[in-house]
Amino acid sequence: MNKLYVVGIGPGEYEQMTIKAAETLKNCDTIIGYTVYVDLVKEHFPGKEFLTTPMTKEVDRCVMAFDEAMKGKTVAMICSGDAGVYGMTGLIYEIGERYPDVEVEVVTGVTAAIGGAGVLGAPLIHDFAVISLSDLLTPWEKIEKRLLNAAEADFCTVLYNPSSKKRKDYLQKACDLTMQYKSPETVCGIVANIGREGETVKVMTLKELRDTQVDMFTTVFIGNSQTKRIGDKMVTPRGYRNV
Repeated sequence: MNKLYVVGIGPGEYEQMTIKAAETLKNCDTIIGYTVYVDLVKEHFPGKEFLTTPMTKEVDRCVMAFDEAMKGKTVAMICSGDAGVYGMTGLIYEIGERYPDVEVEVVTGVTAAIGGAGVLGAPLIHDFAVISLSDLLTPWEKIEKRLLNAAEADFCTVLYNPSSKKRKDYLQKACDLTMQYKSPETVCGIVANIGREGETVKVMTLKELRDTQVDMFTTVFIGNSQTKRIGDKMVTPRGYRNV
């Protein structure tokens, strides 16, 4: 059976890749991915064939992966973080229906919510929601509803894709929506370039977050009503009872 692995490579730093992910890539013939992600792993897996496509070419990338597997190669499709969280796993299975002779196996990774939480301290000890602010594939009206519902339910909320050149004010919009139910003093944090060169971290209030400039490589954490700042860390208690 021809083999295609879908591999989450973690936040970016090789040391944060799971052992299984690293071993899988070592044993593959061909590694395929978005150009930025391939550049993150290339130096650690010399001698491999690397194939890339730019952003928005996800379908082409998946077809390429299956076509290479059909040639008898062991292929890995890589994604940053976990391939099953805003990654390629779902699309691989959908396109895989056309390739019954290729076996797909998923190798999980550390998603940005988990990687960033470790840098910030302990923001996700209680229930939390993860919401992408990218409206490339999801209508803004649906994103807005999710933000409001998460805020009303007092979830800690992690925001992926908080800003881009075309969406400069989306984080500001998200904060305004959140403040309909959360205090402006809610403890929040941001981590940029998690596990990569140039990693930065900052803890602030929701009011301050609203006016903070971020980019696509930043993950945003909005606390719940119990989240507190301890030194330079963001900490959410495990429960709502007083401790």
